[in-house]
Amino acid sequence: MCTVKKVFDQGAFLTLDEYDGKEGMVHISEITSGWVKNIRRHVREGQKTICRVLDVDPEKGHVDLSIRRVKDSQRSWKSQQWKRERKTEKLLEQIAKRVDSDIDTAYEKIGFPLQEKYGEIYSAFEEIAAKGREEIEWLDVNAKWIDTLMELIESSVEPPSVEVTGYIDLRSPASNGIEIIKSALSDASNTITNSEINTEFRYIGSPTYSIKVSAPSYKIAEKALRKVADQAISTISEAGGEGKFRAEREE
Repeated sequence: MCTVKKVFDQGAFLTLDEYDGKEGMVHISEITSGWVKNIRRHVREGQKTICRVLDVDPEKGHVDLSIRRVKDSQRSWKSQQWKRERKTEKLLEQIAKRVDSDIDTAYEKIGFPLQEKYGEIYSAFEEIAAKGREEIEWLDVNAKWIDTLMELIESSVEPPSVEVTGYIDLRSPASNGIEIIKSALSDASNTITNSEINTEFRYIGSPTYSIKVSAPSYKIAEKALRKVADQAISTISEAGGEGKFRAEREE
């Protein structure tokens, strides 16, 4: 991630935000693949942009950059990563302030241990938001740090959608058994009114159907899965059939 510092006729100087303000230059030919009539239509002072490093001259301190050689997929990924890093730093700053500490200590006590376990600090925050306090009880910090971390995560971190899957066997001896089974699955799906919960049924092979539930947390997803399965079993039982739920698929 770079910030445009100065624009001139033949290019622009930028600071490399992740390298303590190290400067680089992008030539006008590396700004876009087409002809550039007015460079300021493409870059402006203060603009954030994703660049690719083309060459580094350690002796002269020159860094040659390119904007046009960054693929859309790379730009999207880097932009998201940058936003997550900024959110991480902001949350750790808030924690440090509330416990009368500093950002370096927050990284040492919370950030780096979470990064080591989860690979990325913000991914850890999302996991904590989904699973709860038990995900951080192992941290070697006092209760004030834990309480503050949980409070801020609950108020500012959107938990990722999680998925759980179960299996249900539905049988009906009736001549219209297929319609009865369809009705049972429809009733089951309609029991979920929360827009944050999604259910999906898939035919595996007679008499088995899979039920996939996505929700903000495992606790919510598992509860919804059970509710859906129970409703399907209830509907088919009332119609003279039978149903059975299981968490694992039988081979």
